[in-house]
Amino acid sequence: MRVAIVGSGLAGLSAATDLVDSGYDVDIYEARPFIGGKVGSWEDSNGNHIEMGLHVFFYNYSTLFELMKKVGAMSNLLPKTHTHLFVNKGGNLHDLDFRFIIGAPFNGLKAFFTTSQLDWIDKVYNALALGTSPIVQGLIDYEGAMKTIRGLDVISFQQWFLDHGGSEQSIRRMWNPIAYALGFIDCEAISARCMLTIFIMFATKTEASKLNLLKGSPHHWLTGPILKYIQDRGGKLYLRHKAVKIIPKEKSIGIDEDIVTGISVSTPNGEILARADYYLFACDVPGIQRILPKEWRNHDQFNRIYRLESVSVATVQLRYNGWVTELGHDSSADVRRFDLRNHSGLDNLLYTADADFSCFADLALTSPDDYRKVNQGSLLQCVLTPGDPWISRKTEEIVSHTDMQVRELFPSARKLKLEWSNVVKLAQSLYREAPGMEAFRPAQQTPISNFFLAGSYTRQDYIDSMEGATISGRLAAAAIKQKSMNSKVVA
Repeated sequence: MRVAIVGSGLAGLSAATDLVDSGYDVDIYEARPFIGGKVGSWEDSNGNHIEMGLHVFFYNYSTLFELMKKVGAMSNLLPKTHTHLFVNKGGNLHDLDFRFIIGAPFNGLKAFFTTSQLDWIDKVYNALALGTSPIVQGLIDYEGAMKTIRGLDVISFQQWFLDHGGSEQSIRRMWNPIAYALGFIDCEAISARCMLTIFIMFATKTEASKLNLLKGSPHHWLTGPILKYIQDRGGKLYLRHKAVKIIPKEKSIGIDEDIVTGISVSTPNGEILARADYYLFACDVPGIQRILPKEWRNHDQFNRIYRLESVSVATVQLRYNGWVTELGHDSSADVRRFDLRNHSGLDNLLYTADADFSCFADLALTSPDDYRKVNQGSLLQCVLTPGDPWISRKTEEIVSHTDMQVRELFPSARKLKLEWSNVVKLAQSLYREAPGMEAFRPAQQTPISNFFLAGSYTRQDYIDSMEGATISGRLAAAAIKQKSMNSKVVA
């Protein structure tokens, strides 16, 4: 049986891995000249590695980690210290330190009660809100708590948090940067379900809040190994092959189901017709909205997809001639800051409430295999959220503004010179996980007999993320295999 997969992001690659393991012939069609989707990366003509965004791997990414173990990529992750670092203006560093002799939930309680990012009154308000949440129920009844959390999709996290005694200062100084990092929107815009889903995992699993970054670019250390695994088992990849039209065949005599008979694909050598037994579209929200046949909107599952919206994001890379996050102020720190032979600074994911980039990292420290260069210093990767104000701005303006805010966060780095920069703007990235949107996420199996969906926006019990995309791909592959098995039984 042949499966045509449109899209080579983690959803499509995850599905392809399961399908080739089960003996299916798999063809992957990718419109771009590189794989990875929202985890895509490439090298420019000067050898600089460019990414679509900043990719952080939490230990609760169990499905993605299972996939990485299968393809031999787990050793490509670099674990970071079990703290979440907040950088405030002036180089004022605070943290959520989860390191504790006792595991969850006590390590989390210790982190929140000892953090200096909030004052004591806000910590009390924080404890009141989280102590009356489904997280407490989850300590003894995880599935029951998750059922309660799913029901909270109708309100924003900010509304839920304030209604339960939380403070607006906690929202501004701690939760907004985290919400921006997770979904590119703030606590007023993000569903309570999304935030509480993360919280319950952190509270019930000691390692869940611990994070990793890749050794370097995703195409080297993540998607590359997955693709090799697929190709070693007969799967094929076609780059610069853009699906432009789905060709359906309606019910007729002898056929009691709507089916797809092929897809028109635009290639560098002209348009072709791709045929398969099953078709899996592992697209993002704008991609699937563009290509679904208009006549399919009479199916409620497809029609609901058009209620989903995407959010914008801009990712800025800034290369300096020294180490930006070296926070020392004495003369020896100045020496370390300009010593390009020995790296120095914060080797972790960083949050901030004092800049237009909510999360960032020095990739020369966190992901050195591709991003640390001889005789060059920090490579900051900053995620501008919300991205809407930046999509129409000129690259030079974005770089100048981001560089200025970096120097406000790290005054000790003001003497450093910005040597190289890059901006990647995505006008439509993650789907907007606003209150009430959960109902419009489609299942992987559709009313069309041999047509399936994948992508982190599709229905699965996690947020739009690398883990969510991987889960959706596995669910789609399982649905295809089940459909194939049922067809054989009928035959």
